[in-house]
Amino acid sequence: MESHLEKQNGDVLQKSFKEMISTLPKKSCWGLPEDQYQYQSFWFSPPFLQGALSAQQQFQAQPTDIILCSFPRTGTAWLKSLTFATITRTSYNDSTTPLLSKMPHDVVPYIEFDHAQISINRHLGIPLLATHLPYSFLPRSIIDSGCKLIYICRDPKDTFVSLYHFIARHCNSRNTQPIQLDEAFELFYEGISSYGPYWDHVLGYWKASLERPDKLMFLKYEDLVEDTVLYLKKTAEFMGYPFSSEEQQQGVPENIVKMCSFDNLSGLEVNKTGRHREGKGNVETENNIFFRKGKVGDWKNYLTTEMAQRLDQRTLQQLSSSGLSL
Repeated sequence: MESHLEKQNGDVLQKSFKEMISTLPKKSCWGLPEDQYQYQSFWFSPPFLQGALSAQQQFQAQPTDIILCSFPRTGTAWLKSLTFATITRTSYNDSTTPLLSKMPHDVVPYIEFDHAQISINRHLGIPLLATHLPYSFLPRSIIDSGCKLIYICRDPKDTFVSLYHFIARHCNSRNTQPIQLDEAFELFYEGISSYGPYWDHVLGYWKASLERPDKLMFLKYEDLVEDTVLYLKKTAEFMGYPFSSEEQQQGVPENIVKMCSFDNLSGLEVNKTGRHREGKGNVETENNIFFRKGKVGDWKNYLTTEMAQRLDQRTLQQLSSSGLSL
């Protein structure tokens, strides 16, 4: 159990973080109840920035950890489901997996929210954790421990549209007025969104994956959609949980892909009616908000030609000379 002294020190630390955050540049935007704060070139909502600072000081990664990293709305829940089902395939089957009764974000916790303090309640039998933190914000222990990271990114146009609808639905669930899509577009374009700018987030992980390919796997959402079984096998191998030839003959990877499909997950009762982080104030969210369409190219239904061209141009500018295309 956490000692009284540890709790006291933790409280002092949290107070100092709050004081520091209050001095940062801030902006009221996206129709969110809290201002977004800019710290070291990235934008954060206060609970997650506080969690990030806390994790940097206190989180202790294990060499066996596998950290799923992503910008919001780029396929995080899907990646969590696929990796969790893969790692636990000998413990559970498709009728006993916790994914049937818990949403993916409750099965694979976030470092900056669920494990920001000294981690006493970590389930070390399941080495998966997740983060939306930029690479430069990761706690030092993650890099030093030599644990593995998997990063997933997505076409910025689809990322923006998904993010906009997520926040709009969150606002509606709280009876507050969401902002217009074109206003949100300008904010995203300028890099002002939680954990943004998007391109800086992607580039941080891309460059790290080139430097440490044995420790950081870089995935594209579109590739995962196009050939889910192939990329699941590659991911399983990278994590150290490869499918045996016998498992492949039995269709185990295909079964996991089917169980973790958008249609299957979004149709589960827990993901239709449950609540994520219930009782946690502004971060409490209805589970169904996390499941919208999961489609590639849905941006065509929402962005004008000019918007799409501007975002594509910005992407080309930001990624030029990196060797990455989105």
